[in-house]
Amino acid sequence: MNYLITGGAGFIGSALCRLLAGNAENRVVVLDKLTYAGSMGSLRSLKGKSNFRFVRGDIRNRSLVSSLLADENIDTIIHLAAESHVDRSIDTPALAIDTNVMGTLVLLEAALAHWRSLPPPGQQAFRFHHVSTDEVFGDLGPDDPCFTEQSPYAPSSPYAASKAAADHLVRAWHRTYGLPVVLTNCTNNHGAFQFPEKLIPITILNALQGINIPVYGTGKNVRDWLHVEDHVRALALVAKSGRPGESYNIGGEAECSNLTLVETICDVLDQRRLGGAGFSYQNLITFVTDRPGHDRRYGLDISKIKIELGWAPTYTLKTGLERTIDWYLQNSWWWRPIREKRYQGARLGLERAQSDALPNGASHVATAPILVGNRV
Repeated sequence: MNYLITGGAGFIGSALCRLLAGNAENRVVVLDKLTYAGSMGSLRSLKGKSNFRFVRGDIRNRSLVSSLLADENIDTIIHLAAESHVDRSIDTPALAIDTNVMGTLVLLEAALAHWRSLPPPGQQAFRFHHVSTDEVFGDLGPDDPCFTEQSPYAPSSPYAASKAAADHLVRAWHRTYGLPVVLTNCTNNHGAFQFPEKLIPITILNALQGINIPVYGTGKNVRDWLHVEDHVRALALVAKSGRPGESYNIGGEAECSNLTLVETICDVLDQRRLGGAGFSYQNLITFVTDRPGHDRRYGLDISKIKIELGWAPTYTLKTGLERTIDWYLQNSWWWRPIREKRYQGARLGLERAQSDALPNGASHVATAPILVGNRV
């Protein structure tokens, strides 16, 4: 299969590329703008592989996307490129909407034209796989059943709203034009190469530096955690075997509160005896002002993908966290330059100040103290 992976230099995208390019029968082409969260280091293991190509570019560049689809004879698009951090979307909603909504629109238009140009067998095999989030459904109460694929949309943040809008566009291109699409909605991911603005890596790295580990509010907000290697197995399976027009929930069946998660990470680090005798990393936990509109709980019912496609997570929360923590301990070559030069852990999502220009000419960036992010 010939894949175009948008956002392939990001956290989930790079894991997917490593999986797909491991099969010599696949051709994997990455289109990535290399924004702050993209890293060529995440694709280092693929350098020089004959079945892998990296192209630096913007998904909103219609001519570039169209030429890649034609030149590489793409039969499967897996669309991961997005502005994916909730706090950043609170500070810069226009950027999230421009990338996540308008970028998806450009991809859909190019994909439709490419699909229509294919012979009937190629049209039959073609797939546009849109990768989305559980946040489009809003939040759950403590005792509510998990969201299913039929749950109504009720996004809370600009990020979630932009992803919900993109989901609706993808479904509309299927219903209106017949483009063969599949969609997936996933829970929070963790694993290797995750940009250190997110909850798990920032907890690990703050602990290693001996600085405060901030937790929003009381830390009682609940998330389901999915190891990225399990997630990309599911993505590849849905792209290949999912029914056109259908969506599939992907989760780790590993719900826990943010505070419990952070405490568990601290306990694993204590077990590694990194802090010295009598020291506990839990002493670094600090409660800070909550995020505006912070959703209480997310959880997905993954019965559909289990029954239809035979997928299930292989990592428990404990085994996945241990694997993730050990990766960060062993790979400072990747994260240390990011922490030192690109992102030192500044809080986003509360205050605004003049900084990088947005597409509409506005300019906002948060300047509040260090804090933790809680989204994939």
